[in-house]
Amino acid sequence: MKEYKVVVLGSGGVGKSALTVKFVSGTFMEKYDPTIEDFYRKEIEVDSAPSVLEILDTAGTEQFASMRDLYIKNGQGFVIVYSITSIQTFQDIKTMKDQIQRVKGIDRIPMILVGNKSDLDSQREVSSSEGACLAQHWGCPFLETSAKSTNNVNEVFIEIVREMNSTPLKDNKGCCTVL
Repeated sequence: MKEYKVVVLGSGGVGKSALTVKFVSGTFMEKYDPTIEDFYRKEIEVDSAPSVLEILDTAGTEQFASMRDLYIKNGQGFVIVYSITSIQTFQDIKTMKDQIQRVKGIDRIPMILVGNKSDLDSQREVSSSEGACLAQHWGCPFLETSAKSTNNVNEVFIEIVREMNSTPLKDNKGCCTVL
C-alpha cells in the first residue's frame, strides 16, 4: 500500500481543519479552534489502488509561519485552501505557493487549489472563475468545497493522490548540477 504525505496549507480560519476532519472522521467542526499542528492517517482507494494518506493540518496563523518550511520540506502533495468569503485569504495563498516552490526547488509540484466554504455563497468575495483562473495559471486542479455540506471533500484528497501519482516529487539527493 502506497503512502502519501499531504500538507494542508492556508490562512487561519479558512477551514483547513474542518475539511481534514470531515474527510478523516465524517464530522463537521462547528467551532473554530486555531490549530498549531495536527496529524491524521486515513486509508482510501484511488483508481483501484489502496493508499494511505498521512495528512498534516498546519497552523494558518502567522505566528507559526516559520514552521511552514519544515512541513513543506517533508510534504509530497499540497492542498492549498482559501475561503471564498475572504479575498484576503485568496491573496495570502499566492505567497504560500511561492514558498513551496522555494523550499522544494522545483517548478512542478503536486498540489490542488481549494476554495472552501462554498455553502456561504451569499458572503462570497472570491468568484469561482478567479479560483479556476489561478489554478490554471499554477497548472493544478481546482475545487470549491464545503466541509459543512460535505461538497467535494473526498474529491480533494482523491485528486491530490492523482496529482502525486502523475507528478511524483523527485528527491534531489545524490544529484549534482554542473555550472
